[in-house]
Amino acid sequence: MSDNIDTRVSLALHPDNVKEIEGYDDETIAVLAPTVTAFSEAYERIRTVWDGRAKAEKNPSWNENQVIIETDQFAQKQLAVIAKGFDNTRANLVKGIAHLEQELTAPVTSKAAHSVAAEVRAYVKALPTGERMKFIQDAVANGDDVSATAVLGAPPYLAGIDANMQSVFTRMYHERNAPAVSKRLKVMVAAKDMIEQRAGIVFKELEKAVGCPPHKAKALREARTASEKAFALRDVA
Repeated sequence: MSDNIDTRVSLALHPDNVKEIEGYDDETIAVLAPTVTAFSEAYERIRTVWDGRAKAEKNPSWNENQVIIETDQFAQKQLAVIAKGFDNTRANLVKGIAHLEQELTAPVTSKAAHSVAAEVRAYVKALPTGERMKFIQDAVANGDDVSATAVLGAPPYLAGIDANMQSVFTRMYHERNAPAVSKRLKVMVAAKDMIEQRAGIVFKELEKAVGCPPHKAKALREARTASEKAFALRDVA
């Protein structure tokens, strides 16, 4: 965690938390950059609300209620920007995750000659269930593309497995052969989860910075508006 920490703001919103995601490194820094920005935006804007309140309290013409009203109006503007940042970042992560999921579940093309692939499938199908699963798993893990794709590149029943099991092994095959894609997907899912779990903290943090719950600030604002209208009517009269 960096030294740029403000104890007035929840540490859960500090952008350095994103850098603690497993897999964050030079290869994934660009993928996670928007998430870092979103948290940084939230953290810094909440700080500005605290700073704004501190300055408002020094205004001799404002009482506590006026300070709350002005601070809350400022906080609502910051909330709109923060929410938009989190929403856009999450939406882009969802799209990116869906794209990578497609890559990791795409159909496999057999790399063996037709006759060889058929023999491999026949061999695998004749194995007991436990040995059959182990054979396929070992073929994928050990980079035996001929055997693995012979099973995964044809209808599953030809090798004695079901569609769900073929999907599992296909995912394993792609992850082994495209580790960078798998890594990006993992950090993007973690980033999305972090946003979903922590973005809601912003509301409480802004409430603390304003000094009261939103409904109280709204009531004070409405009372002020009502009184201003009353004086305006007197002027007209």
